[in-house]
Amino acid sequence: QLQLVESGGGLVQPGGSLRPSCAAPGFTLDYYAVGWFRQAPGKEREGVSCISSSGGVTNYADSVKGRFTISRDNAKNTVYLQMNSLKPEDTAVYYCAAQAELFRLCVLMVGDYWGQGTQVTVSS
Repeated sequence: QLQLVESGGGLVQPGGSLRPSCAAPGFTLDYYAVGWFRQAPGKEREGVSCISSSGGVTNYADSVKGRFTISRDNAKNTVYLQMNSLKPEDTAVYYCAAQAELFRLCVLMVGDYWGQGTQVTVSS
């Protein structure tokens, strides 16, 4: 079964940075929009950021605007989420997902492929 693989989470102090990656072993991400989502304990999964297949369209949740940047390197078949100025409320499991239609992924949170998630913990 095709699946995405996240890496690059970890423990960081408030104000620090992390750059999780989302890779797709076994298939190409070139034709897919990719999104990052997160789920904190006791909370519903929420959208964080999405990027179109070309990389020309990106969007962000209000809570991360100005701090997070999504990017993709199709040559490496990988999507990144640069997270700066991290806050304790950013603590969550971060998942990436891929979907051919940007609207279905970013608005409806419907993905064709999902990863297992990577833990991000922001704590002093």
